[in-house]
Amino acid sequence: MSERRVKALVLTGYGINCEREMARGFELAGAEPVIAHLADVLDGRVALIDHHILAFPGGFSFGDHLGSGRALANRLRTGAFWDDLRAFVAAGRYVWGVCNGYQAMVKLGLLPALQGLGVQEVSLAANDSGRFEDRWVSLKVTASSPCVYTAGLERLYLPSRHGEGRWVGRPEVANRLIDEGFVPVQYAIDDGMATEAYPANPNGSPLGIAGMCDASGRIFGLMPHPEAFLDFTNHPRWTRLKLDLKRQGRPVPTEGQGVRLFRNVVDHAAAHLLGEPALAES
Repeated sequence: MSERRVKALVLTGYGINCEREMARGFELAGAEPVIAHLADVLDGRVALIDHHILAFPGGFSFGDHLGSGRALANRLRTGAFWDDLRAFVAAGRYVWGVCNGYQAMVKLGLLPALQGLGVQEVSLAANDSGRFEDRWVSLKVTASSPCVYTAGLERLYLPSRHGEGRWVGRPEVANRLIDEGFVPVQYAIDDGMATEAYPANPNGSPLGIAGMCDASGRIFGLMPHPEAFLDFTNHPRWTRLKLDLKRQGRPVPTEGQGVRLFRNVVDHAAAHLLGEPALAES
C-alpha cells in the first residue's frame, strides 16, 4: 500500500487564530496538515495545488466586525491566488471554511456558487442580537445534501462564537438552497427541527441556515466550530455525560463530534484523489 496521505493546507495570518485546532482535526482524521501563512501562499512560496484540501479557519481575521470577511476575501483575490484557487477547485480538490473563513468564502463567491465561482450571491451580516454570541448549538444535518463533510450524520452539537453570522439573501435563493440540499446544517431545537428562534439560532439566520455547500459537496462552509470539539472533554457537560454513560453501561467516547466532519472529508479525498483509504496516525 502506498504511504501517500491526504495533504490539507490550513491558512493562518491576519488575525486567523484557529489554525492549530483545524490542523489537529485533520491529523486525527489521518491527513497531513500544513499550516501556512497567507502571505507565503499568496507569494507562491507554498503551492496550493500541492495539497488536496484547503482550509480557511475561524478567528478574527481583520477584526470580527462587519466587512472582516470581505477584507480577507479581497486579500485572497490578489496576485495569482484566485486563478490558482479556481484551478484547485476544477481539479476536484476540497475547500472548507469555518466562521470567519466561511464569511470569506461567501464574499469570494465560492459559496453557494449557484452561478459559478466568483459571483457573490448571498452575504453574512451582524447577529440579530447586535452582539457577539458565544454558545453551543444543536444542528440538524440534511441527509439529502451532497456535502461530503456531513455524510452519514444526523445531528451535531458544536460551539458557535461570532458577532456576524446571519445569512442574508433573497428568499427564493434560500428556498432553492434548502430544496436542493445545499444547506447541510441548520440550527435546531431539542426535537431536531430547524429554527429561527433565539438562542438556539444565535444569529437569526432565516430557515436556520448554519452553513452551505456547493453542488459538488466538496466546497463547504459553516459558522459553528467543528475544530473546537475534537475531544469528548470539550463538551460543556462532559462530566455529567460520562457518569450517565457509565450508569447505562455504555462506552465513554474519547473523540468529540467535530472529528467526524474531518474524517469524512479526508476519507473522501483519499478515495477520490489517492485511490485508497486515508492512512490514520499510528
